This record gives sequence, C-alpha cells and structure tokens, in this order.
Amino acid sequence: MIKTLAFALMLAAAPTVFANAPVAVDANDFAAQRASIEKDLADGKTYAEISAADRTKVRASLDQMTALLEGGRTPESLTPDQKVELYNQQETVNTILTQARADSRVICDRRAATGSHRKTSTCSTVAERERRRNQDQQTLQRNQRAPLPVRN
Repeated sequence: MIKTLAFALMLAAAPTVFANAPVAVDANDFAAQRASIEKDLADGKTYAEISAADRTKVRASLDQMTALLEGGRTPESLTPDQKVELYNQQETVNTILTQARADSRVICDRRAATGSHRKTSTCSTVAERERRRNQDQQTLQRNQRAPLPVRN
C-alpha cells in the first residue's frame, strides 16, 4: 500500500519536477528532443565538458527510453514498472546533461597583466577553471610539504 502511494506521488510530481529539464517525456515529441540532444552532443560546444563515459550513459538511457515509447506509446499507457524505468532513465539523462551544460559554460575575464595597463581577455569553461584551481592547490600543497634545502 505504501509503495503504491509513493509511486502515485512520484508520478504526480514528475511533470512539475521535469518541466525545466533537458528531456521531458512526451511520446509526441520525444523523437525531436532526442535528435536535439544528439545534435548538441555532436556540436562540441553545448556539452563540451561531458566525459566519454557520461556520453555513453546518456545514449544508452535515450535508447532505453526510445524502446519504452516505441510504437507511439505514451507514458500513461505503460505499466507501473515501465513508468519507473522511463522516469529513472529520464532522471539519468537530465542529471548528466544539466551538469555537463553547467561545466561547459564559457566565462571570460578582462585583466591587465602585472606591470601593464593593457587588458586582455581570457576565456575558459567552468570545468577548465575548476581543474586549474585543483591543480594549483595540489602544487601549492606539494611545495609547502617539500623539505627546505639546507645551506652550508
């Protein structure tokens, strides 16, 4: 009884939770959404920071969603277990693509180099900045732990 109630609440909340997500399950335009996602994955800009493993997961989830919606079936016509599978795959795709899009966002800075008044622009993705920050922290920690040279 509790499982049925929880499942019904999940299905009732699903349209509002997924309203702003990259993929919304609708049999009528799911094929168009999938084509759009595939195009964005291939362009090298929108999801530039997505890993090969995540790209594979997204495509596998889209394949499973397509199989569940084959023949013009709608989410309402699926069995409860199929609905759970469909929404789980949708959540996987949305989570990966949302994070990849956020990491792929380009940010530009205008800074003057030390000793100069001339500003230059430097652009990088959020993920590149994060990698650089982590690398700088590791270098700093490694240098702080290194023993000092002995002078005679």
